[in-house]
This record gives sequence, C-alpha cells and structure tokens, in this order.
Amino acid sequence: MTSWSRKWTTAVVSTVASTLVLAGCGAEKAPQAASGTGAVAEPVAVTYDGGIHVLDGKTLEVKADIKLAGFNRLNPVGDDKHLMVSTSNGFRVLDAAAGKLTDIEFPGAEPGHVVRHAGRTVLFTDGTGEVRILDQATVASAERKVETYKTAEPHHGVAIELANGELVVTLGNKDKRVGIAVLDKNRKEITRNEDCPGVHGEATAKDEVVVIGCQNGVLIYRNGAITKVNSPTAYGRIGNQAGSDHSPIVLGDYKQDPDAELERPTQISLIDTTTGTLKLVDLGASYTFRSLARGPQGEALVLGTDGKIHVIDPVKAEVTRTIPVTDTWQEPLEWQQPRPAIFVRGGTVYVSDPNKQKLHRIDLAAGTITATASLPQKQNELSGVTA
Repeated sequence: MTSWSRKWTTAVVSTVASTLVLAGCGAEKAPQAASGTGAVAEPVAVTYDGGIHVLDGKTLEVKADIKLAGFNRLNPVGDDKHLMVSTSNGFRVLDAAAGKLTDIEFPGAEPGHVVRHAGRTVLFTDGTGEVRILDQATVASAERKVETYKTAEPHHGVAIELANGELVVTLGNKDKRVGIAVLDKNRKEITRNEDCPGVHGEATAKDEVVVIGCQNGVLIYRNGAITKVNSPTAYGRIGNQAGSDHSPIVLGDYKQDPDAELERPTQISLIDTTTGTLKLVDLGASYTFRSLARGPQGEALVLGTDGKIHVIDPVKAEVTRTIPVTDTWQEPLEWQQPRPAIFVRGGTVYVSDPNKQKLHRIDLAAGTITATASLPQKQNELSGVTA
C-alpha cells in the first residue's frame, strides 16, 4: 500500500442552485448575464475585474457581460459551447454559446488546473486534492456523471486521463511537489516517479505522450513507463507547456534563476518526446505563462513582450517568422495582474492587449490582423471554446 490514496467514487451531480453560491460568498451578487444575448458564434471570453465578457469570435462584438466578483480564470471544456471558470468557491460552467453563467458548480477551495483530453475534462482542486473527471459531451447535462479521485494530500497539482482510462496525477503536499503517479482504469498504481521537484503543468504530444514539468527538466510518460529529461542548466524550470496532437515535440517555458523575484525569460524549451531530448531557443524577447500556444500544424507560438507572435518550427528549433500585433509591454510582478495573452482555435489566433483594452483576431497563415475590438474593461484572462 503506497501513501497514494486509491479512493475512487462515481456520483451523479445535480444542478447547484445559485442561492447556495450566494450563501457561500456573503455580499457577492448572483452572477447574471447581460439580457437578450442569444446565441454567440464561435465564442471567446475575457475576464475583467468584476466579470466576464463573452464575444462573437468572428466579429469580436461583446455579446454578454457577466458580473462575477473575484479573480476568475477561464479554461475550455473541450466542446463548442462551454468554458470552465475557476472562481473563489470552485469551478463554474459558463455556457459561452448562450452568453450566460450556469448554476453548475464543482465546489472546493483553490480550484486549479483544468485539462481536456480524449473527450474528458479533468478538474484539480488544489485545496482538497480532489480530482474530478467529466465527459465533455455531458458536462452541462442535468444528470452528468462525475468520477472523483482523492490525492493523499492537497497540493497545487494537475491530472490527465488518457484514452485507455489511465490517470496521470501529480504527487505532493502544501510544502513541496515531487513527481507523478500513473494509475490504471481501476485506479491501481502502475508506476511513479518522484524525481521532479516543483512539478507543475502538463501537455500531451502526438501518440498521447504526456509531458510534466519540473524545476530541473521534465518527466515523459509513454506506454507504461516514465522517463526523466534533465534541463541543460542546474536549475531549469519548465512549469508551463503546450502540446499538439500533430507534433511529438512539446513547447515549454524555461527559467534559470531560482532566486529571481520575477524572472523574465527569453528562452523557450522544446522537448522531443521521441528522442527524449530538450533544446532551447532564444527569442530575443521575454514572454509569460500566458504566451504559449500551438498552431493547427503543430507550430509553436509564443507571444513576446516585443508585441510579436514568434512562430517556431519545433523540428528545426528555430523562429521561422514573427507577426506584429501589439506595442511592446512588460510582465507585471504579480501573476494575477493583466498582461497580453494568446488563444488559438484552428488557424485563428486571438491576442489580448489589456494596456489598450483591445482584442485582436489574427489569420495565422496570412500573418495578418483580421479584426480588432475595443473592450469596455481592462481584460485579464483570455480563452474560448475549442470545438
């Protein structure tokens, strides 16, 4: 028996009434959508201090203004309608296509990572160590099934379920994070690796290979085995990654100064899951955790503080072109503060510019801005439906 909890339950979750949300947050007003929003085409969404704007993905017209207090985060569910909102009380389902926040809630302290893969959406609640696994097709259904798994100790973690039912989940507690465990579909442990200090973030590459970031490299999980790829420097933190089903190479950030108050890195990492090697590429500009994305052909995309999208060929490990979008900018010291962000859907790229309260729509192939909208509030998070 390991220290890893193997509790596995299945529950049918009913709709949570908005009155319960009010009871849990005192003076907060119940979230409401702008009236008469109707259907929203190809929705994208941005958060601002006090709410969420839902926009038409083609015209960038604001279709809904949803009031929601607190620092809120956005993640795609994986379908063509919904986003998952991380609030102060837990995860809430946003019906972006209808322009309204639903009453569907998955409560818990410190809601964290949301991972979508193979038709499943996995929620990790840091404050409780609870993992919830949802079927993307029924996430907003009145009687959706939610599978739950509890880690041995709460921590800032992440989990992903693979197509064969295996669950990759982080190991750690509130003081330190050390690695990952892999469980089969019956939640019996297959393997683990604890050589991953500060484990953070995940990405899935071609052939369903999973990459997990560490302070000194990454862990790669493939077909029942975990391998470690070390960073080329003594401290080389890879904490945010972006994968593509079209590429065996994962894009990651790369930080080298463990003592920095805020390191503004200029190098990105490219992890080849086939060869187990790691390459660094210098962009000549810094970037942030909201800067990483992948294109429809597996291109690596990084939004730099020089205001450009850097398009990287992951095989050649070189920048092939840049697309100017915004003015130059600087990352704020506090990670919750607004900074430009990138969201990609197919061949369309969306870039936010909170300094000017603008949102841009870019044709990636042409390298041109096709639409720009002025927003009524300074935006922070940026996301959208993915299907």
